[in-house]
Amino acid sequence: MAKAQFHKNQRVYVKPVGTWALIEHVVPHWAKGIDEPIRVHYDVGLGREFSAEELQSEEPMADVALAIGPRWRVVLARNKWQPAEDCARHPVPGTYPVVITGEAEWGGWRVPGAEYDLNPQHIEMQARLIASAPQLAAFANSLVEWARKSGEEMPNSLVELAHNAQDILAHVKGQG
Repeated sequence: MAKAQFHKNQRVYVKPVGTWALIEHVVPHWAKGIDEPIRVHYDVGLGREFSAEELQSEEPMADVALAIGPRWRVVLARNKWQPAEDCARHPVPGTYPVVITGEAEWGGWRVPGAEYDLNPQHIEMQARLIASAPQLAAFANSLVEWARKSGEEMPNSLVELAHNAQDILAHVKGQG
């Protein structure tokens, strides 16, 4: 029996073609009398269906850098309101970034299409910043803890950075 390894609108690298594509359809192949599909292929809009072995998922940047805190990540969703040719100046035409902030693939942060169209590079940077927020918070926590343990042995510039990190963390937690 086969299970789908990728999902609709997921960005994958198509090895035989050597390009990135979005999965348009998950195509299960059924056999009579069996409750589960015997194999699953993927339509990525390149003229034929591909098997899971021919595709490679995109490695989220947040997972590669550090695995601290929640596993937030940026995925590209298909832009349903504009065709790719109308948004050729976007970093990846026909898509927009979505920050997934939970285990499910549908939860998180999104931006209205009109706002994305005004400044796509800025929105892409915001998405990466939001996805990196748990790692930045963990770094700030580490800096504050290190400063507490170091006592008076720290240079003044590092003490000031630790105080700034502590203030930012208090603001994030709603205490400042």
